[in-house]
Amino acid sequence: MATMTAAERRERGREAYDAYLAECPSRHVLDRIGDKWVSLLLVALADGPRRYAELGRAVAGVSQKMLTQTLRGLERDGLVSRTVTPSVPARVDYALTPVGRSLVDLIGVIKVWAEGNIAAIEAARTEYDAREQPPA
Repeated sequence: MATMTAAERRERGREAYDAYLAECPSRHVLDRIGDKWVSLLLVALADGPRRYAELGRAVAGVSQKMLTQTLRGLERDGLVSRTVTPSVPARVDYALTPVGRSLVDLIGVIKVWAEGNIAAIEAARTEYDAREQPPA
């Protein structure tokens, strides 16, 4: 069997969508869904469409800039749809697409896991910090 060059391995990885390869397009998807605002906004949309201001209130701490950037990215990736209703002022609603709905189901499970395990994680952090603290 012939040895493949690095370029050939990268090309084959692109064909197979191997997220371990830096050039794989699926890496961009993983980067997107790994963002804290993305996961929180997707879960906030799980119960149905919401307006921009509603999403801002639902996700405490998100700035208007990050909310806008994140929603645009989600729309670009086909996870969220944006519907503008002409009125004064214009009404803009955001909703999950079918692809977004399939992802939010997975993120919802992770959210429940995080909420259920936070006490154990905080205890582990406290124990680690006590061990790693330099002696006074």
